Amino acid sequence: MSTTKLLARTAAIALFLGLSWYGFTQTPAAPELTISKIADDFYEIEGDGGNVAVLVTSEGVILVDDKYERDHDQIAAKIRSVTTLPVKYIFTTHYHSDHSGGNAKYLATAEVISTVNARNGIVEHKQANAQPGMAPARVTFTKEMSVFLGGKEVRALALGRGHTDGDAVVYFPAFKTLHTGDLMAGASPLIDYPGGGSVIEWTKTLDEAMKLDIDRVIPGHGKITDKAGLLAYRNNVEKLRNRAASQIKAGKSQDEIAKLMTDEFNWAPGSLQQQWSVPGMMKELK
Repeated sequence: MSTTKLLARTAAIALFLGLSWYGFTQTPAAPELTISKIADDFYEIEGDGGNVAVLVTSEGVILVDDKYERDHDQIAAKIRSVTTLPVKYIFTTHYHSDHSGGNAKYLATAEVISTVNARNGIVEHKQANAQPGMAPARVTFTKEMSVFLGGKEVRALALGRGHTDGDAVVYFPAFKTLHTGDLMAGASPLIDYPGGGSVIEWTKTLDEAMKLDIDRVIPGHGKITDKAGLLAYRNNVEKLRNRAASQIKAGKSQDEIAKLMTDEFNWAPGSLQQQWSVPGMMKELK
């Protein structure tokens, strides 16, 4: 091979490797987020990670969840579209990075609040596929905590296990609205057994949540619904649990349970539900 051809090939390989490394190391661009008005001074931001609730008060803004770190600038822009006041408090519903990945961007100017177990989930790196640089809450609670800002109350409650062992629901009494985090998300539950989740306890936790005076429900992912929608989700969790339990107790293998979850509950092969939930159910429901 001539020296010229060798140099050309070497340069091409170097360029390919350089571009590949660039693509691997760059954070993907965040999808476009949208903000919708729920009521006066009350909004929801959807897109990319978990749903963000935004309450504007005369003294500042309270958020529920803050998506991935990559969403921070868009979230800030959406908030600026409705108020010039700063974010003062953020309630984190649980430790997963699609709900708490933006914490690090806010801690210099706002206080982040979560359950003790949600904080531990971040500190102990329980989410194997979490984004780097996760920042835990500085303020924690075990049962219940309220923030009062500008004459408005936002109340967080830890009602039991379900999606994880550190789930919080966040209640807006003036709006009769509940943000469930991923205790309600999508069409079917993701039970994070590595993070302490439980399909047995999940329905009990939602039963406690539904004792609140609720007209509106903001799920962790998906469209805003109502108390009837939350009840329907709770009943689907129960149906899934009972179906899986009956088959596990009948001696079905993990592969057979995985196929059952795909066929009857649309759990995609290779999904986190298949990776985290199926092995855990095999132990919890035996």
